[in-house]
Amino acid sequence: MSRWRPPAEKSTALITASGHARLKAELDELWRVRRPEVVKALAAAAAEGDRSENAEYTYRKKQLGEIDRRVRYLTKRLESLRVVDTTPTDPLAVFFGAWVELENVDNGDTSRYRIVGPDETDAGLGWISIDSPLARALLKKRLDDEFSLELPGGQFTFAVIGVEYEPL
Repeated sequence: MSRWRPPAEKSTALITASGHARLKAELDELWRVRRPEVVKALAAAAAEGDRSENAEYTYRKKQLGEIDRRVRYLTKRLESLRVVDTTPTDPLAVFFGAWVELENVDNGDTSRYRIVGPDETDAGLGWISIDSPLARALLKKRLDDEFSLELPGGQFTFAVIGVEYEPL
């Protein structure tokens, strides 16, 4: 009996030029460095004899499978991504790749986010996916616009106090 799961929502196939370069570098590292190392270690573990009780062999097989799975994913994903390497004609409006500074109208707190593709999100850096509710609410907003958004912590009102794009 199999378990049925509804299909995951498709993620947007956009990526910044720097994000694309990072994914290509990861793929290159996995294929040219990590995979050959693991294959060599796997061969050494296999040469030790009985594979049924060989923890090193089992670990290396699993590691090789994980690397191959990531290589397949990156190869397919890189083919389907569209690199956005242009800045919009209106630099005061929020579009993909923008750094946006927001002020919480209720308490005056400010925060800064960059709208990026789903493959390059990083909460620590303030990089949010274009598919996130906040990014969707921000798209096409302009400097000094206010908007309300329902988040897990409740209803919040934000003001856009800064919009900038990285130079190409």
